[in-house]
Amino acid sequence: MPQGDVAFAARILLAREAAATIDVQYYIWHHDLTGLLLLAELRKAADRGVKVRFLLDDNGIDSLDPILAEMNNHPNIAIRLYNPFTVRDFKRSGYGFSFFRLDHRMHNKSFTVNGVATIGGGRNIGDEYFGTADASNYVDLDALVVGEVVQDVSDVYAKYWNSQSAYPLETIVDRHNETLSVLQKALDNVADDPRLPDYRARIEENETVSRMVDGALQFEWAKADLVSDPPNETRGTASEKDILAGQLTQLLDDIETQLDIVSPYFVPGERGASHLAQLAKSGVRVRILTNSQEATDVIPVHAGYAKYRKRLLKAGVELYELKAERAPETKKSDVGLVGSSSASLHAKTFAVDRSRAYVGSFNFDPRSVTLNTEMGFLISSERIAGDIHDKFDTDIHDMAYALSLDDDGNIQWSDRTPDGSEIVYAHDPNTSRGSRFAVTVIGWLPIQWLL
Repeated sequence: MPQGDVAFAARILLAREAAATIDVQYYIWHHDLTGLLLLAELRKAADRGVKVRFLLDDNGIDSLDPILAEMNNHPNIAIRLYNPFTVRDFKRSGYGFSFFRLDHRMHNKSFTVNGVATIGGGRNIGDEYFGTADASNYVDLDALVVGEVVQDVSDVYAKYWNSQSAYPLETIVDRHNETLSVLQKALDNVADDPRLPDYRARIEENETVSRMVDGALQFEWAKADLVSDPPNETRGTASEKDILAGQLTQLLDDIETQLDIVSPYFVPGERGASHLAQLAKSGVRVRILTNSQEATDVIPVHAGYAKYRKRLLKAGVELYELKAERAPETKKSDVGLVGSSSASLHAKTFAVDRSRAYVGSFNFDPRSVTLNTEMGFLISSERIAGDIHDKFDTDIHDMAYALSLDDDGNIQWSDRTPDGSEIVYAHDPNTSRGSRFAVTVIGWLPIQWLL
């Protein structure tokens, strides 16, 4: 599901079909239009007897304490916070007292209904993930999954729910005792949002959503393996073979011809850069799409990535950086590589040898490897993997800058314009000298382990 409105509608429709349980697990849940609408839908499910559980990372739920406390009073709703902050009014001040504990976060994303269907991928819950933000929207990717692997998702959810890092909301947030519904008041405030009728119309007119409603949605039947970090990854006690990065390494040791990676926050580190360079030198075609400096929303991560560009290019790795303003409109057939104008890449996916593909929450950076917990699906599908490879073949030059080395060994950025001409830049496009200097300075700092 590359389209944000389809991804949102899928969650709403699944919630409406729920008859027994809904388990949600997210790193971020925003107090905004789509975040509130989805909360309201989950409360309606609870009202009709569905057992609803929320497992939320406490770093990404700003302004939601009163609403969550109210929902937690519902007899069919239970909420737990992962690695919570003890200070609530000025949350981030907690880093000053417990930085090394609080720096570990749960980055997992799943939305599981009745134990038979789940949505996983890169999206959190919020307007920028579902294509209705006022400013920049994320280019993202989710997968709607059914079959035996859903039980694996439920089993992993249970481990997180019962882990030492998950605390019942009522032990952290004061109980809601007011008679006036905080959620209803918030919903009333967004009822007149001018985006709402347009967004509803987009969803109602979408062909994929119509197929969902009619029960005519076509699935790709393929073997899917869940890969995930154990809950104790954030406590630093998990072994390398048990963490997601280790699982992916074991599963992808036999790449033969082609590896295409999409990662918004790409910091390969010495080990990853060496592995990618070795693959390229051995004859494997390696292509990587990440955010350009103009498109990224985390400059320190871009600084961490920039240090490896020249080394990777010299080894034969092909690097592409998303354009912020000219990413083409997403079409219903796309697989999460393109998005609306004024976009920032957020999808995390890769394809191997036209046979296997990954969709999940894992970025190729040190934070995803050692600090955060992650999850995703490794899918053995020639069609899905082939679609990702094909998008690199057909769309990459229109949506991204192609990096290369000039005759003097310096990086240059090639931009193919809509009329077919090419513009070559000698520095990061559409950036100021000051911002490029800042990226260089940040790259000198010994903070790569945090990125």
